[in-house]
Amino acid sequence: MQLIKLDAIDSTNEFLKGLSNKQNLENFTVVTAESQTKGKGQMGSVWSSEAGKNLIMSVLVKGFLFDINQIFTLNIAISLAVIETLESINIPDLSIKWPNDIMSYNKKIGGILIENSIKGEDTITSIVGLGLNVNQTNFENLPKASSLAVIANTTFDKGVLLKMIIKNLELKLQQWNQFSEMFWSHYTDRLFKKGVPMPFSDQNNINFMGIIQGVSTIGKLQVLLEDDSIAEFDIKEIQMLY
Repeated sequence: MQLIKLDAIDSTNEFLKGLSNKQNLENFTVVTAESQTKGKGQMGSVWSSEAGKNLIMSVLVKGFLFDINQIFTLNIAISLAVIETLESINIPDLSIKWPNDIMSYNKKIGGILIENSIKGEDTITSIVGLGLNVNQTNFENLPKASSLAVIANTTFDKGVLLKMIIKNLELKLQQWNQFSEMFWSHYTDRLFKKGVPMPFSDQNNINFMGIIQGVSTIGKLQVLLEDDSIAEFDIKEIQMLY
């Protein structure tokens, strides 16, 4: 694993993407930053982080995805790698809020953003960005956010966590072909509020009730509606009200 440590950067994803376009980087090259000024979440939302407190990282993944219809499998692999790392250090009540927010209890402690590009014939290169709230304790004006330090009442070594996550991710990708059904099942079982009647809002701000059932093969959220039909929603087509 090649590790590039930065003090401050606009976005680790953008930095790694630019670097990979200029030179042939080894697989699982990692970029970390103590702070980033333009951290991104899903669909352009902003990810803010207190400088020096949290794990801000991006990792290059190549040679795993070959089919554009299978890109959600990488979301599953990194989500499980993070969850299993946190389970090993006794972070309680972990779940994945679709598509890839990491939750403890009802609080968001991490977010994942994957950006894919097709290079050459059927070769997909991915930049996997992860923001994990580690030692930050002040979440003023962020009522739905928390951190490992707040939840566990102790501080953590960000470097150790990074190495554990990358090791788990590499293992997941190596084992994918053999255990893909099991990984899909593990992801589905860990979905935040799965099987619980919940209020949602659609892209037209119309509220409705539904029950999360799972995720489709292309990563759409499957929700059981009040008329007993199952609807599938893409990112930003639905918001959970909790």
